[in-house]
Amino acid sequence: MASNRKNSNKTALRLQDPFLSREKTKYDNPLPSREFILELLEKNGVPMHAEELAAAFPIYEHELDLFERRLRAMERAGQILINRKGELCVAEKLDLVACRISGHRDGYGFAVRESGEGDDIYLSEREMHKVMHGDRVMVRPGGTDRRGRTEGRIVEVLERATTRLIARIYSERGVWYAVSEDRRVRQEMLVEAGGDGGAKHGQVVMVDIVDYPDAHRQAIVKVSEVLGDYADPGMEIEIALRKHDLPHVFSDEAVAQAVATSQKVGKKDIKGRVDLRDLPLVTIDGETARDFDDAVYAEKSGKGFRLIVAIADVSHYVRPGDALDVDARTRSTSVYFPRRVIPMLPEELSNGICSLNPDVDRLCMVCDMQVSARGKVKKYQFYPAVMRSQNRFTYTQVWQLLSEGGEHKLRPQLETLYALYQQLLAQRHKRGAVDFDTIETQMLFNEQGKIDKIVPVVRNDAHRLIEECMLAANVCAAEFIQKHAHKCLFRVHEGPTPEKLENLRRFLNVSGLTLGGGDKPTTKDYAELAERVRERPDASMIQTMLLRSMQQAVYQPENLGHFGLSYEAYTHFTSPIRRYPDLLVHRTIKAILADKKYKPGKWEAIGEHCSMAERRADDASRDVQSWLKTYYMRDKVGEVYTGKISAVAGFGIFVLLDELYVEGLIHISELGKDYFHFHKDLQAIIGEKSGLRYQLGDAVTVKVMRADLETAQVDFALVDVGRSKGDGGRDGGRDGGRDHDRGSRHQKNRRDKRRQGGFEPPQKAPAKPAAEVSVKLVPAVLPVASEPAPAAKPSSRKRHRGKGNAANKPVEAAAAKPVETKPVAAKPVAPKQVETKPVELKQVETKPVAPKQVETKPAVAEAPVTAKPPRAPRKAAAAKAPASQAEPAQPQQAASQPAPQTAAPAADAAPAKAPRRRKPAATAVANPAPASEAPASAAPAAPAADGAAPKPRSRRSPRR
Repeated sequence: MASNRKNSNKTALRLQDPFLSREKTKYDNPLPSREFILELLEKNGVPMHAEELAAAFPIYEHELDLFERRLRAMERAGQILINRKGELCVAEKLDLVACRISGHRDGYGFAVRESGEGDDIYLSEREMHKVMHGDRVMVRPGGTDRRGRTEGRIVEVLERATTRLIARIYSERGVWYAVSEDRRVRQEMLVEAGGDGGAKHGQVVMVDIVDYPDAHRQAIVKVSEVLGDYADPGMEIEIALRKHDLPHVFSDEAVAQAVATSQKVGKKDIKGRVDLRDLPLVTIDGETARDFDDAVYAEKSGKGFRLIVAIADVSHYVRPGDALDVDARTRSTSVYFPRRVIPMLPEELSNGICSLNPDVDRLCMVCDMQVSARGKVKKYQFYPAVMRSQNRFTYTQVWQLLSEGGEHKLRPQLETLYALYQQLLAQRHKRGAVDFDTIETQMLFNEQGKIDKIVPVVRNDAHRLIEECMLAANVCAAEFIQKHAHKCLFRVHEGPTPEKLENLRRFLNVSGLTLGGGDKPTTKDYAELAERVRERPDASMIQTMLLRSMQQAVYQPENLGHFGLSYEAYTHFTSPIRRYPDLLVHRTIKAILADKKYKPGKWEAIGEHCSMAERRADDASRDVQSWLKTYYMRDKVGEVYTGKISAVAGFGIFVLLDELYVEGLIHISELGKDYFHFHKDLQAIIGEKSGLRYQLGDAVTVKVMRADLETAQVDFALVDVGRSKGDGGRDGGRDGGRDHDRGSRHQKNRRDKRRQGGFEPPQKAPAKPAAEVSVKLVPAVLPVASEPAPAAKPSSRKRHRGKGNAANKPVEAAAAKPVETKPVAAKPVAPKQVETKPVELKQVETKPVAPKQVETKPAVAEAPVTAKPPRAPRKAAAAKAPASQAEPAQPQQAASQPAPQTAAPAADAAPAKAPRRRKPAATAVANPAPASEAPASAAPAAPAADGAAPKPRSRRSPRR
């Protein structure tokens, strides 16, 4: 790849780079820019070797390594691709798309386009065997699957995102393999020989990836750490930390800096700060809180109020670029698990010098506000200060003092705060901020670290008081930064997307509701609708749909307002101990006060990282709670609870239990024997045939079927399987729906109708000897000759849909006249049959013993109806004798040889040698059964009762 040209032979091509000036600002000896390299490759029209490209610029000996690095970086970025011949190709010309892999727990996955343009590309399970979740790849889009999704094929892996995994290790027939705890990685990984690390079968381990998977082989790993058994106390948190790649160990440098930080405020620290130590500032937090980063104080000021919000000055101790700052940016937020916290800062700071503990001096940043009597902030100022908290209150203590009274030296100040809160709340309603009723829960644990019970957290006005004070300070911080045109991270919450808004409007139309605002509804439109439905029984369902229609809040330098709170500008200022964006806001405000600029780096990248870290922390906390709740439900399998449908999907419904606040899945196969379809606009799943409907917010009764710790999932089954049908309404489904034991109720209604004469039951067939059962198996070939079974009643569901069910009418019609063949014995018409079908006369003539079958067993009359003629030919003369004269012909033979034993073998042997022509009618006439013994299946011979001979059947279309 080397170019031996001298500097004197330098051509003008390299100097024609349109981005040369930008490259000169970054490098002393700038290389051709990425854009210029792509341009040259495209102009060339065909793939080029790296040597050809280097010669074209030219690239000199001392630049070769740097140029190769640039090409590799372009390959990782998906701009170029190196083919099998080692040639450089422009990715766009190969119809390749740079994507990031998103795995699914069912084995398949999606390639998410890095450009953000276009839909995700579906990857089959076979393609996913080549990669792992998070990998960067080049994908060639292909056709579409049966669901209309674009399918793709992975051409090349650009970057591997995973080097370590938390997994369970197993041994099978001497072979060790690992299964990832992250369900988005579905491949089983082989453990290299001797790489089990001393782990035991089923234990939780950390594994390092030695070889990555491809299309033909599995990944190979080795154990680097053995964590312990799956059900050990606290193991769920250890798994979540590693599964979500949460930083949980501080660097040695950060630990050393934290230990060296003084735990007392010195005189140098106070210099240049406002002294608020005599002001009765107090902290109000939860009972289990250990870090206190905000304190409040309020007093009357004219007709309005003065509100002081003091926030811990973390920026004084964590300076840009130091070890604590590096670790804090990596973590970006504290992660709160049940019984354990992964702090953003070491405890020496988070619970020590930075925490606003009572009766000690602490440094703080203050937002000092003047609030009007109507709750509007008229003016504000920010300044650094020193304070001393006068008391550490809990929400419960404050609310008891405000609602029940009591003696406390700070009670007057709390009452002033409460009066201010009421004005701020009125302003919130006037502004139109959305306020949804949600239930938060708290887990209470036993000594073994497992859930003892789950209780709801009751929000009182003390919670809301602090919330309104913090909101006011955050808004002032955003306005202050925006006023001085300084870059920072805003907390942005945009309104609903057009697609989500359309889905919401379709759902509201079905519920008989409308959302104002047209194509761009405001927060006030949402708030008015939420207030309108507050007293409806389906209020929780509607509020859930309103929340889902909104976008997720993010951190970004571009201010687009906060839709949910109805603010034009909003940021986070009040929690720098546990949120890195708040620390950046403090630094920005200090820079503005000092008339400086604060530049931490690329604000966009920092915002994306902080948003990702926030979602990562939420996912990890949710995983731990799900596992603990699943463990809690293990001893409740088989018990019955009530709950409400909290989510609906194409594979089933999720139900949140009323008493336990545990969510579980009812799979679609457990909903009933029907084809169920998910209706997104209704947020319901509806049966195709039965019309059963299960909708978001519906109340159901369920039985706990399974609590699976492997998947952290609880499975339910319906106890009341009936729901509303069609447009019958969900209330009808709850109160009057069909349930699984409704059969007895319908049987009672059936008996009542029978007693009133409004229902004609099927007539029972006469009792028959046990020996005749073998003959009864033959007539089932012809449906018209089969005897209806009175015991086989239609199902209660069919009868519930309507008594006039067409499937039941033939049964009732056949049962209504079971013995209309009585006249057959009095009027034999066999001679007419002989005239029309001489072949029948021959068969009847050769079997003179037919009368004996009529005398003893009526089953012989049924056997010919099955169209199975006897094996030997009969004489025609015997057919001409009346049945009354033929009866005494062979009395002894009839008595000694019962009819079922002679008729059954003939019927069994008939299929082997029987002629194609069938004559059941003539035989029935020649051997009429007595009226008292005629079975119900002889009803087709009823026309003979009118004295008319039955018409001969056609060979081509026999009557069935």
